[in-house]
Amino acid sequence: MRLNKIRKTNRLAGSLLAGLLSLRGAGLFAEDLESIDSRVEALLRKMTLEEKAGQMTQLTLQAVSSQPESVSSRHRLDPGKLESMLSGYSIGSILNVWDAAFTQEHWREVITAIQLAATNTRLRIPVLYGIDAVHGHHYLRNGTVYPHNLGLAATWNPDLVRKIYELTALETRATGIPWNFAPVLDVARQPLWSRFFETFGEDSYLVSVMGVAAIKGQQGEGEVLQHHRVAACAKHFIGYGFPRSGKDRTPAWIPERMLRDIFLPPFQAAIDAGLLTVMINSGEINGIPVHANPKLLTGLLRDELGFEGVAVSDWEDIIKLHSVHRVAESERDAVKQAVLAGIDMSMTPYTPSFHEHLVALVRGGEIPESRVDLSVRRILKLKFRLGLFDDPFPDQGLADRIGSLEARETSRTAARESMTLLKNEAGILPLSKQARVLVTGPGADSLPALHGAWTYTWQGNEESFYPKDTKTIVQAMRESIGAVQVDYVPRSGYSDVQDMNLVLERSRNSDVIVVVAAEKPSVEQPGIIVDLDLPSAQQQLVRVAQSTGKPVVLVLLEDRPRILREIERDTGAILMAYRPGMFGAQTVVDVLFGDWNPSGKLPFTYPRYGASLEPYDHKASERQDLAYAWTAFDPQWPFGHGLSYTRFEYRELSLDKTVMNEDQELTASVTIKNIGNRRGTEIVQWYLSDLYASITPAVKKLKGFTRIELDPGETRRVEFKLDRTTLSFIGLDNRAVLEPGQFEIAAGPLKAGFILK
Repeated sequence: MRLNKIRKTNRLAGSLLAGLLSLRGAGLFAEDLESIDSRVEALLRKMTLEEKAGQMTQLTLQAVSSQPESVSSRHRLDPGKLESMLSGYSIGSILNVWDAAFTQEHWREVITAIQLAATNTRLRIPVLYGIDAVHGHHYLRNGTVYPHNLGLAATWNPDLVRKIYELTALETRATGIPWNFAPVLDVARQPLWSRFFETFGEDSYLVSVMGVAAIKGQQGEGEVLQHHRVAACAKHFIGYGFPRSGKDRTPAWIPERMLRDIFLPPFQAAIDAGLLTVMINSGEINGIPVHANPKLLTGLLRDELGFEGVAVSDWEDIIKLHSVHRVAESERDAVKQAVLAGIDMSMTPYTPSFHEHLVALVRGGEIPESRVDLSVRRILKLKFRLGLFDDPFPDQGLADRIGSLEARETSRTAARESMTLLKNEAGILPLSKQARVLVTGPGADSLPALHGAWTYTWQGNEESFYPKDTKTIVQAMRESIGAVQVDYVPRSGYSDVQDMNLVLERSRNSDVIVVVAAEKPSVEQPGIIVDLDLPSAQQQLVRVAQSTGKPVVLVLLEDRPRILREIERDTGAILMAYRPGMFGAQTVVDVLFGDWNPSGKLPFTYPRYGASLEPYDHKASERQDLAYAWTAFDPQWPFGHGLSYTRFEYRELSLDKTVMNEDQELTASVTIKNIGNRRGTEIVQWYLSDLYASITPAVKKLKGFTRIELDPGETRRVEFKLDRTTLSFIGLDNRAVLEPGQFEIAAGPLKAGFILK
């Protein structure tokens, strides 16, 4: 296919797409799974081995694109490469973006050209395009960007998360992309890990609740997805968020009981919610790379959890079984191990080498063709469920909804609800709008610091790609209270010492100093760090601000908790803003000056020491200190912590029974009163303690939560129901078990005990 042919067929596709829009409303896509299965089997019988292998191969967009002349060159598909890969190798999936986000128009050109090329193949099988739209369609120039998942988890608002992922799905599908590599369901138990911010935090229950919300938001509830939905991809199955060293893609050592207790529940919940695809952990667990582990990929994922969807590899990870993990003597052997373990699709991603090796392995009798058929059947079924066989092109009817007012307001709401006030000594916040403010720090005038990685570029650090109307914190503050009241000492680098004398000099005319500390946006290997300390240059900046005697407010733009022990004591107020996205600057300002009452709660334990990283659900023995007391667990701030500009009082925690049997349900209830002077949101968190068990129990575990809004003086009774599922745990045989004994339920500072008979 030549380029001019693509352009001509693009014009033809425009009229074709308009006709297809009316067919959507006429029910063209209203198939049931039974009819889809019959269509899959009919197509599978027509396919050659080479065509089947192509469906299992996924290439990056670079593999079918022209090499750019420079970084600023416009992306161009290469018609020859595209025809070679689709017609010659029957490639079934493409992913990724070329270096930086595309415009809406360019995405439509790219996807249309790819799908038109697919119609010229023998069987006309559409291409399944996938992308990492992990906090909005952030590889779209005018797309809506939301806070990263860690900030969303701080909202403790699954309804909001569902709405965000629904809007993300719409904008993603509007550009013709039907598959989103999200959400991350890794439970983040290692704060050093560079992908900590992509998770919903350290607690398995919270990750499960938010993960299910994200999946239902993207996929909806039906068997066949509506045209504004996408297939979700839960990643990374399994244990990726707990590397022993803290460095990305390095070994994890996870006993089976821990794997099932902490890391498995979010994936089980996702599968129960109808999850269509999973991406596999790039690392290894207990010496076995997950991509080559049939016990995990077939025995656990398929046979036990009942997952029937598509399992895709991560970037180049099958090749890495040979080149990095060294469990395969060749790339050919790596393909054999991965496919027999349970991988359906290989993110190769640059060459069709996987295709070539797979065909040779089947021809040589080392992989049965029936095993290939199993994976191809899953892939084709996914394409049918997405409606790609009936209309694989971008939906022009969705184009006007990109960047909608609804999406932007939802992003603003998410940023607001994520704000977590960690400290507010003597009520320093909110600040007076008449105050003279000195602002400094590397995050004060930085757009990347507000957004983090996966924003317009992979690392998110190219400020030139950000929309011109996106504000920094300094800009938002000057617009809010007046430029004359806001002085700004230009930022230093994230680790570079700036002119401290200038800070001292400017502070003389200021009433308060706001230091915006920030972590350099990064992810995966570029985000690897060797310790959790906030960079020393930034700590020095805070100390200089403290030395002025003026009140100091610290704002944190972070991917993970950075140690603040040495500077926390003399800092009056500390606001955790995470990576709040496109409305983050205004939201930070709204909190600082009292236009928004913060309600966020930490979804992780914020450590005080870099070598003391116990999570909130640690074991009782981990509290023992050198003096044989029980105070060793001493985080900077606990999981679930977050202050408000009002105060809430917990009263009258009661149970409807103090003795229950395993077939009964127990109801706990507590009264919450707003005893402050302004309306606020409280997140009522319910924790269960199993006092004695055959496996040493955690000191407590989160089992439920409820968001409530209360006016000053208002009270509300909140209920929580417990049953056998709530009380069970992973026992001696690595299976869920329910044991009689003593339990304790807690809400706020209140506790009540009961007995399970």
